[in-house]
Amino acid sequence: MPALDFPLEQLKQYKGSSPLPKDFDSYWDKGLKELDAAGTSYTLEEAEFSAPGVKCAYLYFTGVGGARVCCKFLCPENIKGKIPGIAMFHGYSGDSGGWVDKLAYAYAGYAVLALDVRGQRGRSEDNLSVPGITLRGHIIRGLESGDPEKLFFRNVFLDTAQTARILMAMDFVDENRVGATGGSQGGALTVACAALEPKVKMNAPIYPFLSDYRRIWAMDLFKGAYEELTYYIKGKDPRQQRMDEMFEMLGYIDVSNLAPRIKGETYMFFSLMDDICPPSTQFAIYNRITAKKTCEIYPNHGHEGLPESNELIFNFFKGL
Repeated sequence: MPALDFPLEQLKQYKGSSPLPKDFDSYWDKGLKELDAAGTSYTLEEAEFSAPGVKCAYLYFTGVGGARVCCKFLCPENIKGKIPGIAMFHGYSGDSGGWVDKLAYAYAGYAVLALDVRGQRGRSEDNLSVPGITLRGHIIRGLESGDPEKLFFRNVFLDTAQTARILMAMDFVDENRVGATGGSQGGALTVACAALEPKVKMNAPIYPFLSDYRRIWAMDLFKGAYEELTYYIKGKDPRQQRMDEMFEMLGYIDVSNLAPRIKGETYMFFSLMDDICPPSTQFAIYNRITAKKTCEIYPNHGHEGLPESNELIFNFFKGL
């Protein structure tokens, strides 16, 4: 088998190389208190799309920092009793996607909330005001402030937990039967969601992004989705005298550091030829999860569609 990263047996033991800030848990506990204050209220706006037997709407809530955040919302029109819910998260620079690819879950009796990440292609509002470089992406947004509470992805991670909480608070959803899924950035947000809202019963991340930044640097893969970090270093630390400081800051928004907080069952998908989110950074997450977990490994696939993954995840969520 061709090799991009460590041998598979080593990957199965690897737990990451990025720093864990000393106040990591208190940092996120403080963020969750902000989330408590933000609450679970929302408004609905009729969608331009419709399907027989399914309610389709845009759901808006106020996220931490006061941003107006949008999700696509779908559920069966005729609901008897409590139903399960699924939170969905999209890839980097994208949006929540179309309505049709979510209909299977609605027709199967699930409520669906698909988040639009702030400042990307969807309807959510990006209201963060920070100094410094924002060129080419959101990982570096807030880095130059020196304040980890100004990191852009902090608020996005909290949005994922709020999305799950809103699902759980709906009077027709069983709060103990909520799952989360997504690929790439959506995989990272799935991990963040399950970590920050431990009542998420099941989660299915696909080759998660935003993990083990120091390992990506060591592999010379600050390119593609991580290219903004190269721009940041060249512009702000050209002689690389503050790299440890940068990695320490990034440690707050490293989902491998959040992984141990997951309580629900995890079903993770690995692509071993992925040069965007390399396998070691994926395993750095999985190997730090202590809750029940299982995985699927695609030895010859890169950062691309994984055959049968949608069907496997759908079957997994039958356990909700």
